[in-house]
Amino acid sequence: MTLHLTKVAVGCSSLEILQDRIAANAVDGTAAIRTRYRPTRAAEMAGGSLYWIIAHRLVARQAILGFEEAEGGRCIIRVDARLVPVRARPKRAHQGWRYLDGKDAPEDFDSDDADLSAMPKAMVDELSALALI
Repeated sequence: MTLHLTKVAVGCSSLEILQDRIAANAVDGTAAIRTRYRPTRAAEMAGGSLYWIIAHRLVARQAILGFEEAEGGRCIIRVDARLVPVRARPKRAHQGWRYLDGKDAPEDFDSDDADLSAMPKAMVDELSALALI
């Protein structure tokens, strides 16, 4: 089963703010997440994703493209710049990143889901807070 990571979107109170932050730093369709340590289980993350936590909920993911060494022994996690909204699921905040088993990962919104952009933001936020979307 695929292994994923979770990370708190520090300073982001909404998915839109996270999208703007990622877009501002993306180069050629990829983004770099700097972290202190390389995950020891990186080999198990082929096909995995980085799931973002906002307001104690998993709300979106980015496909993990690979890992690179950075200066000072740090690690860069290369991810797809495209954020994929997921069905919100409660998740406690934590420092750094944590592993997430594939069986515990929330589902993506699919084409059968209503177009969220047509809904008022306050309604989307409330439904998401209730883990209904």
